[in-house]
This record gives sequence, structure tokens and C-alpha cells, in this order.
Amino acid sequence: MIRFRWLIVVILGFVSFVAFSRIAVAAEGDRPNIVWIFSDDHAYQAIGAYGGRFEKEKLTPHIDRIAREGMVFDRAYVGNSICAPSRATLLTGKHSHLHGKRTNGGGFDHDQPQFQKLLRGAGYQTAMIGKIHLAGKMQGFDYWEVLPGQGQYVNPRFITAEGQTQYPGHSTDVITDRALRWLDTGQDKSKPFMLMVHYKASHRRWYPAERFIEPFSTRTFDEPENLMDDYSGRGAGASNQKMTIARHMSLNSDLKVGSRPERKTFMEGKDPDSEEVARWKYQAYMQDYLACVAGIDENVGRILGYLKENGLDRNTIVMYSSDKGFYLGEHGWYDKRWMYEESYRTPLIVRWPGVVLPGSRNTDLVQNIDFAETFLDMAGLPIPADMQGESLVPLMKGETPKTWRTSLYYHYYEGGGHGVRRHEGVSTKQYKLIHFYGNDEYWELYDLQADPHEMKSVYGDPKYKEIQAELHGELETLKKKYKVGS
Repeated sequence: MIRFRWLIVVILGFVSFVAFSRIAVAAEGDRPNIVWIFSDDHAYQAIGAYGGRFEKEKLTPHIDRIAREGMVFDRAYVGNSICAPSRATLLTGKHSHLHGKRTNGGGFDHDQPQFQKLLRGAGYQTAMIGKIHLAGKMQGFDYWEVLPGQGQYVNPRFITAEGQTQYPGHSTDVITDRALRWLDTGQDKSKPFMLMVHYKASHRRWYPAERFIEPFSTRTFDEPENLMDDYSGRGAGASNQKMTIARHMSLNSDLKVGSRPERKTFMEGKDPDSEEVARWKYQAYMQDYLACVAGIDENVGRILGYLKENGLDRNTIVMYSSDKGFYLGEHGWYDKRWMYEESYRTPLIVRWPGVVLPGSRNTDLVQNIDFAETFLDMAGLPIPADMQGESLVPLMKGETPKTWRTSLYYHYYEGGGHGVRRHEGVSTKQYKLIHFYGNDEYWELYDLQADPHEMKSVYGDPKYKEIQAELHGELETLKKKYKVGS
């Protein structure tokens, strides 16, 4: 009897061991793939899922599909609204002053810790294809093929570990081609993968693929309410910038008047400084910009189609974002840089089958310092203590931690670009305090609930005395937390 019981124990133990081993193998095999799609200067307000004046245009059906099948983050922001610093933050999970990339100029320390190195070390296959705007050889990627600098819209060149290559076609199409090729032939299908697809579009100077030019050339788009903003009620910086559509957008290099006969005809005999021309320039700008967005969306559809056709859609997380926000005529502007909402805020949409509730939205404050941590958490990996963000995975599961942040830190270091002054600030869901420093420094304060378009600073208004003091204190708290100036 004792021997029989012992035999049963041995058999049960063996069965348990086999079952545990299978669970462990299954867990290893079930680690999700991650497809990260990142566009350049793609304003949240140009995505249907975010509503607004372009929603009825149906410009982004495929990106909107990700939103319907996943989660839209309504309060996603960047820490420094300019290309290279934002991309360095994506890789490192740190603000500009710590990863060292404060401006677009200069190099980037590729030797520093980056999330993809940790993913690769844990068995993920990693690939980066498209624009990264960080000089030097990429690290931590099994495969990388990136545009040099800003890259070319047409017939783009790429830098690889082996040298340079060039492919015919529009960059948005080519980047997708190269990404799908890697999925088809480049990756080890026994391993989970992290694929980063980075489009050059919709960066200035907005050259859409040929097939989109004519369909968009006759379309008329709604204007923002403050297209003809006179900048009263704000500091000198808003008036003295060099990024207005009316005065600073180039007719030839930006709007291609010399190569577009219908645009050249319109401009004949016109006063270039007139309000009529300013409004026409806005329309020409939107036709080119939104045609580039349509090209991005079409290619997002190609990626989604590939995942479904190859049985990868159920275990692949798809995320869509941009390196920063962008002005589409709001305040009469194009470009970015400011802590004002349109350039500070960025789209973030995620589909994660079985985890993210389809059609859900999140209104917590999130920032691009959170992306690296999120990728690691998705893969089941620990988050290094020196990363400055938080994993978004709990938010994706509909669970906001009680300790989740209530404020964000911003710092634009470059200065000079488009005449935008250096500034830093703090924002909450309702308020935003901005410090323009250097010569003739000044402060601005906005009540985003009462003034969502940030038309009038209330800094110094007695009504906001307590809020103003609280935000000054919060700004100093965040600077200490993030080791600004250390």
C-alpha cells in the first residue's frame, strides 16, 4: 500500500512537472509581438478617432480601426516637442537632459541603456525601419535600416549596419515594403518580435505619393477658429515667432507653387500679404499635409492586413503614435516646439487583443518617457530604476494606479528654431504654467477648462493666485524628481 501511494506521488509529481514545463514553454511562446508605428509630426487632430474638424473627412480609416479595436489615449504628451530629442526619449525612457539629446544638433550616445537592448537580451527579435534621426549606428536591433537625418520623401536612401542602400518610390510605401519584407524573410519565427516602423511623413515639406495629389488638390478643409490669431493676451514669444502660415510658409519650397500650375495661376496678381492669400495657403498646406497622412494610413492598413493574413494579429500588440504634435493652422501656425497644446500633445492608440478593451479611452496624463517602460512591461521584463517614466500597461487594462501622476514636465531647449524661445513648464489636466527664460523672461498660465485654445494667459490674475503658487511649487518638485540641472 505504501509503495502504491509512493508510486502515485511519483506519477502525480511527474505529471505536474510536465504540465508546469508546458505552461512555461507556452508562456515563453505566448509573449506578445509588438508592432510600433511612429509617424513624424502627425497631429492628433488629423486622426478621425480624436474628433475635431477633420473627423468627417474620413482620412484615417485604418488608424481609426486600431482605435475601435483598442484604446485611445486622450492625454498623451511629449517632454520636448522636436524630432531627435523625442526619439531619444522613446528609446531611453528619459527626459532630454538625461539622455543628452536636448536639440536636433549634435550626436547621440548609443552606448547608453535603451529598451531594445533589454528586449533583445530576453529573446525578442528587434527591428527598426524608417526615420530615427539619431546619428550613428543603432544598437540593440537584430536588423535596422534607417533614413539618414530627416531622410528623403522620394527614392529614399537608408543606412544599415553594412552600408547604404536606396530604393525607388515614396518613402512611406518603401518603409512599409521593407518592414513587411523583414517580417516575411528576416525574422526568426520561433521568437517574439518588436518591429518599429517609423515614417518620415508627415514632416515638412509634405510631398505626398503621386496617387494622392490629384484627389486632395480640389478638397476644401475647415479652418480652425483662430487661424487669424493676433496673439493678444499672451507674451511676446507668441507674436515674435517665425512659423505663421501667412508670413513664413514658403510658396515654393513648402507649397510647390512653381511645380503646381493651378497654384501658380491662383497666385498671379495676388497680394502675398493679403488675408485671401493666407487662407488659400492654409488650404494648400492642408491638401499636401493631409495627403501625406492618407498615405500613412493606407500603409498602416497594409501592416494590419499582413498581420491578419499571416495569423499574427491575435498575439501582436499594435501601437500608433507620433514623435510630437503639430500645428494645422491653429494660431495661424505650422510646425511644433511650443508647450501649447497642439504641439505638446501627441496621438497614442493601442490594440492588444484580449487585454485592451475595444473602443476604450483613457484620460490619464501619459508622456513619451513612458514608452520604453511599457514595451518592457509588455514583454514581462523588469523596468530599470533609472528610467523616468511608468509602464502604461495598467492603464491599458483599465486600472489606473492610485499613485498615477497628476502633472507633467516639459522643456524645450533649442531656441532660435522658427523664433520659438526656450521654455519649460508644468501641466495638469486643467492648468498649464510656462516659463519663457533667458532675456526678458516671463511666465504664462492657462486654465485649459475655461480657455482650451490657450488664447489668454491668466498669469498674475488674482483669481488664480493659489493655483499659480501651487504650479510654481509643482514645477520645482518635478525638476527635483527628474534631476533637471543635476
